[in-house]
Amino acid sequence: MADSTGPIIAVGAITLANRSLLNSQPIDWRVPIATGIAAGFFALAEKGWHDGAVAFAWLSLVTVLFVRLDPKVPAPTESLVKWMKG
Repeated sequence: MADSTGPIIAVGAITLANRSLLNSQPIDWRVPIATGIAAGFFALAEKGWHDGAVAFAWLSLVTVLFVRLDPKVPAPTESLVKWMKG
């Protein structure tokens, strides 16, 4: 397994869980499909520039935690804080 696969799978899982579990939105099946494609792309990119691909995968994970991907759905950190407050 490539070194970037873990963070990319986490990006997809966090996006899907935030949307469907924390915000009661329907499952968007484009997310798992895009996650698989991105994981494959990053695995191939590691062959050419290992450190850059891995760094970009981790940057993607940090970004998805704090940035709204859909204006109607809060970012995962916003959703988690709202959920913890009740």
